[in-house]
Amino acid sequence: MRKIEVLDQNTIDKIAAGEVVERPSSVVKELVENAIDAGATAITVEISEGGKKLIRITDNGSGMEADQVRLAFLRHATSKIRQVEDLEHISSLGFRGEALSSIAAVSQVELITKTSTALVGVHYVIEGGQEQKLEEAGAPDGTTFLIRNLFYNTPARSKFLKSDMTEGNYISALMEQLALSHPEISFKYIQNRQVKLHSTGNYSVRDVIYHIYGRDITRSLLEVSAGNDFMKIQGFVGKPEISRGNRSFENYYINGRYVKDKIITKAIEDAYRGFLMQHKFPFVLLHIEMEGNDLDVNVHPSKMEVRFARSAEVYDEIYETVKKALTVREMIPEVTAGRENPTGKPSEPVLRRSDIPEPFETKRRQLYEEKKTDLLPKGPTFTREEEALFSKNSGTESEKRMPSPIPQPGDASLDSEPKLPATEPVSEANQGESADHSTRQLNLFEEKLLAPESRSRHVLIGQLFDTYWLVQFEDKFYIIDQHAAHEKVNYERFVRQFQEKEVVSQLISPPLIVTLNLQEEALLRANQKYFTDFGFEIEPFGGKEYCISAVPSDLYGLNEEALFLEMLDQLAEKDEKDSFEIFAARLASMACKQAVKGNHRMSVQEADRLIDALLQLENPYHCPHGRPTIISMTRTELEKKFKRIV
Repeated sequence: MRKIEVLDQNTIDKIAAGEVVERPSSVVKELVENAIDAGATAITVEISEGGKKLIRITDNGSGMEADQVRLAFLRHATSKIRQVEDLEHISSLGFRGEALSSIAAVSQVELITKTSTALVGVHYVIEGGQEQKLEEAGAPDGTTFLIRNLFYNTPARSKFLKSDMTEGNYISALMEQLALSHPEISFKYIQNRQVKLHSTGNYSVRDVIYHIYGRDITRSLLEVSAGNDFMKIQGFVGKPEISRGNRSFENYYINGRYVKDKIITKAIEDAYRGFLMQHKFPFVLLHIEMEGNDLDVNVHPSKMEVRFARSAEVYDEIYETVKKALTVREMIPEVTAGRENPTGKPSEPVLRRSDIPEPFETKRRQLYEEKKTDLLPKGPTFTREEEALFSKNSGTESEKRMPSPIPQPGDASLDSEPKLPATEPVSEANQGESADHSTRQLNLFEEKLLAPESRSRHVLIGQLFDTYWLVQFEDKFYIIDQHAAHEKVNYERFVRQFQEKEVVSQLISPPLIVTLNLQEEALLRANQKYFTDFGFEIEPFGGKEYCISAVPSDLYGLNEEALFLEMLDQLAEKDEKDSFEIFAARLASMACKQAVKGNHRMSVQEADRLIDALLQLENPYHCPHGRPTIISMTRTELEKKFKRIV
């Protein structure tokens, strides 16, 4: 056995750096979070070659005093906490005191910083953890970091980095999350001399969403606001039609920190169950505020994981908030005549240079502090006339622009930025009138097709292709998929029966004999009650065999053995057992089996009864598998198709 040796400090620092600095995006995350904690209201991030060659981060925060600069680069040196008890009340994004030390250990770092009370700033250079220079320098208030040649002294780490494009995409995704989590801060992100993102910092989350995701997603958002005695929730949830095939659009932040958490994810996706097709995930952006003693953020060095003291209450509050937003409005997808944007790319607002604040603005903090009393999001405009007004969301004539930081020697990528196109000036009176109109558009609660008070005004036109029913209501016409609609009616009935313990069993003769392995036997014994509640009658039959003498009546004839084994498999995958969740897929199968099929001629009376049944459902707009039961088209869109209007 080799002898135990105490590692030298240089090796220790590089090992520790590996826990914090995984790739260029890790550096950006740590330094931008430090800038936010320093009170910055404008932050610029510039990278070249995916951040491997250069990362420049400039902010207009409080800066560092000269005697604090060296201390900041020591391991576990932090201004955020003083003792272990402080971990219970962390309000800052960074607090471990590892970031600067770790970054300096594996790169060449240059720092320029100045506080508002200092006459001059400080210029500090540290490479591979070794100090190279500390001197006075002229500088505006705030801090600028230049990180060059990441992992230059640890080639083993460097070779595991991805391509420049991939590493740049990681940083792009991070900058989007930072802008979404801090709409009060103006973020500028420059990649290889091109401005990729520039948020206005006007406190409007909806405006940031518009910048990042475009018009189509922004217009399909539902605003949510809720809370209880220990947490508050604000943000937006997307209508089902903007779902995606992965969870990349599920964004949620706790106290301004972007996190990933199984409890929150489960609450969101459970709330969307029945609104989305299988393997589809929603667009959600939630800002959650919690007290520190209900939350533990000191779980992992990346600070992406959290723990809750009251996890069940967190789940319930998020679930109810999202579910309520989805059920108070009619979720019928609308067929449009065509997009004004033929390329299919997200529409982006036109911005003027004067509307976009730069770092080191001396009056920006004061101006926006005065605006904090009016934090309601101002929705992006959706008419052509209103789009021209979008760029007026930020900026005032009294704001004075300070020059950008002086480029440092050897910083070849700090060239002048590309100019942004200007828009025509618009009067403030017209802007306010347009903003009010836009708000009315977004908040208008249209009459529901599936509402008792609307039923008498339905005009049932007839059946199309023996599958779809056409209904006219006010200035829209609706197309109802008879199979999907009937399937949803059956599903809701089965769910009610299951929850009220009204499931009826059907004896089967001869009984079904199944052979189980050891794991399946253990699962069956541990979860026998679930199967009994669902209508199964199962008894040991000797050895590893079991006798199934009865099944739920609505499952009869559906290959009972395969369904039973599939249920056991689901039980094996779930940590927390919920009887409804386990059998929800089976209830959907039962509903599908009994529903009227496509290519089946129904009478007008049967169609009327089906619509009446839909009226009784909480979510009549999607079948159990997430397919829409109804789609609609406005008279205006139809006339566009026939070129009656342009």
